[in-house]
Amino acid sequence: MPGAKARRVAERKSERNRPIRSLARNKVAEARAAIEDDPSSDEAVAAVAAAKSALATAASKGVVHKNNAARRISRLSRLLNRSQADQDS
Repeated sequence: MPGAKARRVAERKSERNRPIRSLARNKVAEARAAIEDDPSSDEAVAAVAAAKSALATAASKGVVHKNNAARRISRLSRLLNRSQADQDS
């Protein structure tokens, strides 16, 4: 069991990280929705770029692990590229 001080520190860090994590999750959800609507639109490309930026920021601040952010960015990019390719063919 962590001590009282460790618990307070964890609560402070959790409170500080919550909005950054929430922003990243929301941006990823918006990007996925934009890709589903119209993958070739400028909105989808912009939404993916915003999501990549939010994930990179979260990783740089230590809110999510850098490999976790890289994996999510990769999956999002792959989804966009595949959706654009499917729409073209």
